[in-house]
Amino acid sequence: MSELSLFFAQNAACDTTEEFAVSLRFKDKEGNPAVWKLRSMNEEENQECRKAATRKVKGKNGTYTTDIDPNEYMAKLMTASIVHPDLKNTELQRSYGVMGAESLLRKMLLPGEFAALGERVQALNGFATDMNELVDDVKN
Repeated sequence: MSELSLFFAQNAACDTTEEFAVSLRFKDKEGNPAVWKLRSMNEEENQECRKAATRKVKGKNGTYTTDIDPNEYMAKLMTASIVHPDLKNTELQRSYGVMGAESLLRKMLLPGEFAALGERVQALNGFATDMNELVDDVKN
């Protein structure tokens, strides 16, 4: 195998998946913490999350600049990485009285649980930085 062939798509490791107990409040039939299934994503998917969290802001003299909402970006990154539970399930959303995966995630989890999930998703997707550094990178 040539050195270049190491980088061919068929030789690259597939998406990484892992299980993570986000909260002790959700229990399976045996009373154990229910695990969530998380997956890594590629940069193309990350750009979609970033774009969805970007808005145009009108500045002086009618010029527009782009602004990324770091909280919205992080919520989109997290929901895109969650395989199970299915946050797009309307019955699950209805049980919490919300519409949309990001709204559901915010409603389901306590702040500490949300932060722990965010850290795990960042690590799974190759972000070796803390949230503040990630926000600074996204803004630039």
